[in-house]
Amino acid sequence: MSFVTRRNALKLGLAGGLAMAMASRANAQLNITVEGANFRPLPIAIPDFASSDPAFGREIAEIVRNNLSRSGLFLPLDTASLPIQVGDVNATPDFNTWRTANVDALVMGGVERGGTISSSVRVWDTRQGAQVVGQSYNTDPNSARRVGHIISDAIYSALAGGTGYFDTRVIYTAESGPKANRVRRLAIMDQDGANMQYLTDGSTMALTPRFSPNGDMVTYMNFADGNPQVYLLQLSTGRQQRLANVGAMTFAPRFSPDGGTVAFSVEQGGATNIYTVGINGGQPVQLTSGAAIDTGPSYSPDGSRIAFESDRGGSPQIYMMGASGGNPNRISFGQGSYSTPVWSPQGDLIAFTRQSGGQFNIGIMNPDGSGERMLYSSYHAEGPTWAPNGRVIMFFQDPGGNDGPKLQSIDIWGRNLLTIPTEGYASDPSWSKLRS
Repeated sequence: MSFVTRRNALKLGLAGGLAMAMASRANAQLNITVEGANFRPLPIAIPDFASSDPAFGREIAEIVRNNLSRSGLFLPLDTASLPIQVGDVNATPDFNTWRTANVDALVMGGVERGGTISSSVRVWDTRQGAQVVGQSYNTDPNSARRVGHIISDAIYSALAGGTGYFDTRVIYTAESGPKANRVRRLAIMDQDGANMQYLTDGSTMALTPRFSPNGDMVTYMNFADGNPQVYLLQLSTGRQQRLANVGAMTFAPRFSPDGGTVAFSVEQGGATNIYTVGINGGQPVQLTSGAAIDTGPSYSPDGSRIAFESDRGGSPQIYMMGASGGNPNRISFGQGSYSTPVWSPQGDLIAFTRQSGGQFNIGIMNPDGSGERMLYSSYHAEGPTWAPNGRVIMFFQDPGGNDGPKLQSIDIWGRNLLTIPTEGYASDPSWSKLRS
């Protein structure tokens, strides 16, 4: 698929010489303080995008509105209340009119669909009468929604700092059928639930999919041989292969940061230990040993350390060791049992599941175990995965009874709990990096 990447985004040559690829946040008058007790979402006006096909212009603008609204950091204003309903990306706004309407942040966009899709956007600080963002994109006609997501990322980055997370995908386990005989197969979708596709046919159970860093490979548990085995699936070709032939059961796989290695667990003789193996095969390397259950390995972003779950101390807790194994140190010391540790993309936090007092909690802690905070608590919630900007966590929650699990997300300040729309029941989410 051909696509103009963020790095190659064209500068807009717009009137007044104000166009820029991206204003730095330090130079922008508008910005959002994303944490703290006084947090307030930023009201932002997003008229429909100008287009020779008004319905298409409205569709792309609505994608942007929905993305920013779902982030919890922005409050898109009702378009019916705006001074104009369709924006003009080629003109400087009448700032007095927008200030009178109490609009501080204004988005003007245009989009056309032909042999390619071309789109341009400008974001204005109406109080300062200054442009904050000016960018242009071109893509193939099958990627219309991506244009909306990339525009959303540009706005988010300029006004909230860091990077956005809208031009991403989520792979998960799609569940259907009665609880006693549920079909579980892999599915992939955009982060907002659109463009869902099944990746496996459900003839064998598939669980715990995990993206590779380049987004084209997935590792997961496949029950084709009766016992769970770690498999690789290449998204671009659909090719599947078993990763390693070690032990009775292999499970809980996750890629190294360079994508060349998979860490996973092996059950053998009543003990469960962590191994690694290259994605092209070879002899697996054993990292832990003993009679405990060691599982759920997760690499630090720099590849130097692995966080994992172990019951070697009597109950499941989170431990840390070097990437080559040896001398693990326990880092979780709160009440209850801990599982599913996952490093944040920036390496500053570890997300986890904690079970205590009959409740499941999704929490975060520093890599040394300090600063533990619970973000969400319910009857059954587990399996956190990070958005690529390290500010949002997705997980799955099962209400029990005859219902099935659903995907939810929450930010690292414990705000903005959302249910992610899926076609049916869903569990085991894994969030991709930003697409390039």
